[in-house]
Amino acid sequence: METKKITNALMLTSSLCSLGFISSACSNSNSSKKKMNILYIMCDDLTSQAIGAYGSRLATLNPTPVIDKELAANGIVFDDCFDVNSISTPSRANILTGQYSHTNGVLTLDEALMPCQEYLPMEMKQLGYTTAMIGKWHQHCEPSAFDYYQVLIGHGGQGTYFDPEFCTNEVKGKYPNNTKKYTGHVTKNIADITLDWLKNKRDKSKPFFLMHHFKAPHDNFEFAPEYKDYLADVDIPMPKTLFNRKGFGSIATRGANDSLVNRIGTSVSNRHLFRNYVQMYKINTGNDSLDTKMAYNEYLKRYLRCVKGVDDQLKRIFDYLKENKLWDNTIIIITGDQGMMLGEHDLQDKRWMYEESMRMPFIVRVPGMKNAGTHNDQLVCNVDFAPTLLSLAGENETPRYMQGYDFSPILYGKKTKYTHEAIYYRYWMHMIHHDVPAHFGIRTKDYKLIFFYGRHYDPSRYGERTMVWEKWGESNLIEPTPAAFELYDMKNDPHETTNLANNPKYAKVLADLKQQLLALKAKVGDSDTSNPEIQKVINENFKEFSTNTQDAKRFPKKYAKIKKDDWKLSHKK
Repeated sequence: METKKITNALMLTSSLCSLGFISSACSNSNSSKKKMNILYIMCDDLTSQAIGAYGSRLATLNPTPVIDKELAANGIVFDDCFDVNSISTPSRANILTGQYSHTNGVLTLDEALMPCQEYLPMEMKQLGYTTAMIGKWHQHCEPSAFDYYQVLIGHGGQGTYFDPEFCTNEVKGKYPNNTKKYTGHVTKNIADITLDWLKNKRDKSKPFFLMHHFKAPHDNFEFAPEYKDYLADVDIPMPKTLFNRKGFGSIATRGANDSLVNRIGTSVSNRHLFRNYVQMYKINTGNDSLDTKMAYNEYLKRYLRCVKGVDDQLKRIFDYLKENKLWDNTIIIITGDQGMMLGEHDLQDKRWMYEESMRMPFIVRVPGMKNAGTHNDQLVCNVDFAPTLLSLAGENETPRYMQGYDFSPILYGKKTKYTHEAIYYRYWMHMIHHDVPAHFGIRTKDYKLIFFYGRHYDPSRYGERTMVWEKWGESNLIEPTPAAFELYDMKNDPHETTNLANNPKYAKVLADLKQQLLALKAKVGDSDTSNPEIQKVINENFKEFSTNTQDAKRFPKKYAKIKKDDWKLSHKK
């Protein structure tokens, strides 16, 4: 369903798109240097836990030997890279615009990115790159800013795992009717299209910027048939928090008497769909814990088979780059569009501000880098991706309308000009699809504070049902839920097992983080003044502080303030 709300930022964008803001790159002092190609690889729902180089409980299964050997061992692994709105469409919009969701207007899965907001490829073209977008797009608009595109169509932009259909500008017709059908598995199809473009369709007189986006490993984890025996006889390590959740959560996430945990009964749940495999595969040993373990194993094996398929297809692409003398002149990035809960806290999917959902894998390989094979723990987020990619392409200054920071100096062993003292996060889709309450929060190096305000930004949606397509019948209603704080000590409790928000020993920490959260919320320009219901809840729970706090001393680094003139030109002349 299309949302009925249009943000002020989106209306501003619409009114100013026609002015044209991309400036000539002729003033760039790096324009005469030979530029490296940039291959940006993104997988849907790829969590850092599934990549061996991150050393998680799944690392011993070795699902990503190619990524580990070719990228992690020869690049930098970012350990503290975070999404600022952990759901596919908004995250991709954050990456393309270099802006937070409240600025670019893509808050949820419903809003469409406007073609004139495809800033990253626009800027790349001005820097002399030929551009391509291949795979999962999920932006509800034509990727018209790219020189070439083939993007999945159907199923709300998800496309299908088998015999997928793509929209492409190599077929005549108006988008989205310019389609091309393929047979086989989508992971190989996307790799085939990329290899064809690299070999036959790109402008070889220019460096390339290619966004190669796999659909996998998005659910429902429909792996290619050749992987049916992969991990067949392996017992998947289970997260410790799958069963033990005594100190975790709050009334905001659990509900009174756990009413939000299993809202539609004990046998199925919107929050932990792997439990539904108990019914789907008719598992009934008479032991609920064993049933859950068996279902969890099946769920994770399907997920990891999709990941393994991605890793194998990347080998084909990397081999081509090596064989055609492109490997030593191509920067390669691999990431996900957010993280993914794989049973931690008895949860699946993303959306949550909990670590496994909020944390994104991000590995960068730059040919010849001196600090290859290392890990970095600086706080970065997906709003930083566009400024960083543009810097790698030779841009000297981050466009003024972008809110992210360029962290590319890290890749060369240098200090960045700006750094995040904390990451601001906000999830808007209140109780949509997986019963996740709306919330915002702050992630510092040592702590995480989440405020679940429990309201939909569009009150007209209250009373609608969510996940109506599920087989078990009527799903839950979208409705207000209790508000509460959750505070986690990330240094001493990295798995977020114990909510400390009501612990008297942490009262000063809580008060300080609440003030920081309001300050950072205001700094990035996220205001709820147009949402009286949400603003009321915020006022009631932050009553000891002004909700318009602007603490310049606490956050001295400059955040972009979007002004009318900033949309006209991307750089100073």
